[in-house]
Amino acid sequence: MKVVIAHEWLTSYAGSERVVEQMLEAFPGSPLLTTVMQPERVPATLRGARVSALNRIKLAREHHEWFIPLMPLAWRTLGRVDDADVVISSSHACSKAVRVGPGVRHVSYCYTPMRYAWDFQQERGRFPAPARGLIGAGMGGLRSWDRRSAARVDSFIAISTSVAERIKRHYGRDAQVIHPPVDTGFFTPGDGEREDFFMVSGRLVAYKEAPLVVEAFRGLDARLVVTGTGPLEAQLRKDAPANVEIRGHVSNDDLRALFRRARALIHMGNEDFGITMVEAIACGCPVIAYAEGGALDIVRPGVNGVLLEHSDIGSIRRAVQGDIPGDPALMSGSVSHLGRARFQEEIVEALRWDASS
Repeated sequence: MKVVIAHEWLTSYAGSERVVEQMLEAFPGSPLLTTVMQPERVPATLRGARVSALNRIKLAREHHEWFIPLMPLAWRTLGRVDDADVVISSSHACSKAVRVGPGVRHVSYCYTPMRYAWDFQQERGRFPAPARGLIGAGMGGLRSWDRRSAARVDSFIAISTSVAERIKRHYGRDAQVIHPPVDTGFFTPGDGEREDFFMVSGRLVAYKEAPLVVEAFRGLDARLVVTGTGPLEAQLRKDAPANVEIRGHVSNDDLRALFRRARALIHMGNEDFGITMVEAIACGCPVIAYAEGGALDIVRPGVNGVLLEHSDIGSIRRAVQGDIPGDPALMSGSVSHLGRARFQEEIVEALRWDASS
């Protein structure tokens, strides 16, 4: 089975890029296509990607989101894929626009239907303030395009039950669920004692609700450690109370060490899946999460965490002061099925089945 992988853009190394790495391991030698790339920001495993004509524009490489309306055209400049059995688009925006020839199956591994089109209010902060009104007004056309491009996909794979429901709602299509790979061989429980601090970890962007958690700790007799970078970092550093420490970027080794010692990770965002939650639980660190999105596939109350019906300050404070599961081995075991080998096996089987159908 010859597979070609089409990924949105390669301008950072985050969850979806880690997924693509595992796809490349599952299908060795597969060509990788993308729109724009910043090679210095991605590992060598991804630098061999073939890029679109849009990559010639420096501003497009630095601010790819500003060029979303041109992304469908950028995919056309990459030409049509004819010499393959299956093309898998690693998609949360426009990579579904990859063109495939007759007899080539197109499977979309979907992180979410395009947020820019379907939930612009959540994404508007990525765009220059003077242009937000005009861009938002144009999203109706992008939604229409998104539906049309989805209709050309032969089958969908969703990263979570929540995303599968969104695919059904926006595209009218069913989707198989294959959860993303997590390095459960690296994120493992430690031997040390748990300490009296909580954590927030991840990109510091609006929908992840880090400021809400920071505010919930104001006046509490408990510490909070915040790791990650993003547009909200400077404001958090300015506003955080004395019992909240903003660490910024930390290495994977340091993140694992924190997960092994923290009382719990607090995650109030409505995630498409939530790899960080799995990494924490794999280290024996329970998760206090908002009961929406990917958390419903990950957090098992009483086993590896606590689910909150409301994402508000009062709910967070009550959870921090309440009972939290504390058996690291049980917690780690509850996510052992989400490792990399499992992902590779499931994605290979899914594509084999699709290619034979």
